[in-house]
Amino acid sequence: MKLLKYQGWHLLFLVISCGVLWYLIEIGVLVLDGTLFGITTYGWFVFALLIPIIHQVYVLICWRLELYYKSITSRFRTNGFKIYKIGFFVLFIARFFTVILLALSSANSFEFDIWTKVSLIVLLTIPALYAFHSVKTYFGFDKAAGLDHFDIKISKEPFVKRGIFKYTSNGMYKFAFLFFYVPGVIWSSELALIVALFSHVYIWVHYYSTELPDIKYI
Repeated sequence: MKLLKYQGWHLLFLVISCGVLWYLIEIGVLVLDGTLFGITTYGWFVFALLIPIIHQVYVLICWRLELYYKSITSRFRTNGFKIYKIGFFVLFIARFFTVILLALSSANSFEFDIWTKVSLIVLLTIPALYAFHSVKTYFGFDKAAGLDHFDIKISKEPFVKRGIFKYTSNGMYKFAFLFFYVPGVIWSSELALIVALFSHVYIWVHYYSTELPDIKYI
């Protein structure tokens, strides 16, 4: 089935990573004390893990349905991409804010001296913001959301070689996702850093199991 091509790797990653996290919780390595807005830290942890999964499964389904069957544009015409894009960015933004909420719920789970914390925040934020700036200025958020799956002409455009893309072909995944670590550093939250790492690795699973095969097909 074209829709699920290469998704065995996607499923394998989720089974292994979630299994490891569950085991670490069971043996007490990960401590989930705390609450925020009446929700336990465990609840925020699960929610912060679920949002990236929902986001990337949403993208997978929409991309493949449109790429192989034109299911979205045949139903919604020119509004198809706009409707999809709303869901894409709502979920993407939710990925970041759930990390913040988790960090607040599980703050001060380890200690950083202030200079180490400031240095890490700067080192993470500068390349991440430069990546977002480069996407906005030279690449475009529509293309970042997967416009090429809805408009094949986009795939024929030359690769962007300006901004951060001058130095790497995939500045979004390499550097923009560094920003997800910042809340964990600010609030010294081990769990928030774990979710940021999960999200960062998981986006590469998306790249190799979904995006790259789709690019080759297009």
